[in-house]
Amino acid sequence: MAITYHAGRRIQGTSTDAVSISGGWKELGRTTLGSNGDAIDVSSLADKRYLMYLYNGIQSGDVNSWTRLNGDTGANYALRYNSDGTGESVALNTSNGCALNYSASSTSGSQQFAVSNLSNISNKEKLIMTWNCQQQGAGAGNAPKRRETVGKHVQTSNPISAVNLHNTGGGDFVSGSEVVVLGWDEDDTHTTNFWEELASVELGTTADELSSGTFTAKKYLMVQYYVKKTGTANTRWRFNNDTGSNYAARQSGNGGADGTLTAQTSIYTHADTSGNAFGTIFIVNNSANEKLGIFNEVSGVSSGAGTAPARREVVAKWSNTSSQITEIDLLNTDSGGFASGTIMKVWGSN
Repeated sequence: MAITYHAGRRIQGTSTDAVSISGGWKELGRTTLGSNGDAIDVSSLADKRYLMYLYNGIQSGDVNSWTRLNGDTGANYALRYNSDGTGESVALNTSNGCALNYSASSTSGSQQFAVSNLSNISNKEKLIMTWNCQQQGAGAGNAPKRRETVGKHVQTSNPISAVNLHNTGGGDFVSGSEVVVLGWDEDDTHTTNFWEELASVELGTTADELSSGTFTAKKYLMVQYYVKKTGTANTRWRFNNDTGSNYAARQSGNGGADGTLTAQTSIYTHADTSGNAFGTIFIVNNSANEKLGIFNEVSGVSSGAGTAPARREVVAKWSNTSSQITEIDLLNTDSGGFASGTIMKVWGSN
């Protein structure tokens, strides 16, 4: 391998020197609808220990989307879900599936975005966690909806080889609706990671802003960040330096009732203004659609096991429908600041 040394003694090889890496998320399958329909099927999936799938649905009429596995239409699923923080609902011995996205009965053309993680052991029941954001009408004057689901498929003889999103509503998935299935296994060795690092930035001094800088536009984005605080500091987000009232969100703190914020100049996610914070964000980033995001943050509040951490769950949207996100800025508007060592990483894929 040819090695060159750059400023700061950084080691860098050429693109032809790439070596296999172990355990990265790899795309196993993808289905993008070419015409309207009631099902999005992704089949012939390789056997991987963990699966993640990304669902981007655009609706025509009433869409009520469920997840089935391996084409099983029997009453072999159970799930628990929460809609907009209004309490738990349970579905047992159902044939519809192990995950339920928000019932999208709003204006046709509205968009859904969901991220699901699945445990995939052949001889165990298959467990799934899903976070769903529903656009709920165009413009920053309309806050999105959200649904969280945990479910299981009681099949214990085969790994997951197919994921099926099907609609039980009266409408359709519109052409362009998509499901992308990723797989991860500790024995994998490959150079085809789905998630490509687009930006990695870290503060060297106390500040009120950490910017990703400009990165290459991708359809799907994943962001992780760790905030070290001096004094009290909040966490807010802007895209492409847009300071207009073009953001809307629905959020819950520590399991409390949902609140909505419309026509905002940023998206706030802070679980607590004291204590260092860690968070993960998923975004669907289509140029012609509002950008939908699923945000989860935890704050340590204060040191020691005598204080429970705080959490905040947020779904949000940026109402821009003419360009993709190519810059993400993390902001503080409280009296303290972000300390040296605050870091943000952005990954993306088309």
